[in-house]
Amino acid sequence: MFEGFEGKGLPAAFMSAGTSSFTEFLREVRPELMPGHGLSAQAQGAAAEHLAPDATTIVALTFPGGVLIAGDRRATQGNVIANRDMEKVYRTDEFSAVAIAGSAGFGIELARLYQVELEHYEKMEGRSLSLEGKANKLAQMVRGHLGLAMQGFVVVPLFVGFDENEGRGRVFSYDATGGRYEEQRYYSIGSGSVFAKGSIKKLYRDDLTETDAVKAALESLYDAADDDSATGGPDLHRRIFPLVDVITADGHRRLPAEDVARLATEVVEGRAVHPDGPTAPLA
Repeated sequence: MFEGFEGKGLPAAFMSAGTSSFTEFLREVRPELMPGHGLSAQAQGAAAEHLAPDATTIVALTFPGGVLIAGDRRATQGNVIANRDMEKVYRTDEFSAVAIAGSAGFGIELARLYQVELEHYEKMEGRSLSLEGKANKLAQMVRGHLGLAMQGFVVVPLFVGFDENEGRGRVFSYDATGGRYEEQRYYSIGSGSVFAKGSIKKLYRDDLTETDAVKAALESLYDAADDDSATGGPDLHRRIFPLVDVITADGHRRLPAEDVARLATEVVEGRAVHPDGPTAPLA
């Protein structure tokens, strides 16, 4: 990352304890490595979809003992599919994960920088941030991208984690200005979010098992893909399926691809019989 210092000795900033924020350190020492640095002013007001791919739909929901977050794999550029197997969901530390919707390139940079931010804080302070602190730190980083958002390159994350103090999973959403909001039970962001949220709403129960929660997430992404052209559904022929991360008291884990494939195939086969999917009981 720090090319150009070979044989010259490290700057003084590298030799002092400094701040526990890696983002602030990077902004001071190598600002050109910050996401969006040097973006041409000519991009001001440009339609982002003509310049860079957009990541689309993300869903998250809690269940007794944990929380999960899942994302489809499609990225679009205007009316064109730019990527069919993009990764939008990222492990941020042992008990949290983040997913991004919006301008794909800057979103990936933000997610990776956030990973380093949490690692740097833990090394500098000798302890990890509380889940509330992690959510607040991400809000600060999103706010730092406001200039990019004003130019049309909006990145909106969805953050989830297991709160060790409270013993439960929590979901946090954000707006482009860095506003942070805790969501209850479930939430969705991205172009297909209105359809995904409606799907989860009819399937959600407070006593969902982990497997039921995963199936509800997959059903919601299927519904989003059914009504939103920018959202990609399960691709059985190419073997491309949503990414699903689960976080419990045991920590973070990514659901194995074969498990997601099996459950996604069940969803697709179920839609062959009932195209509109499962319905919630009336009583």
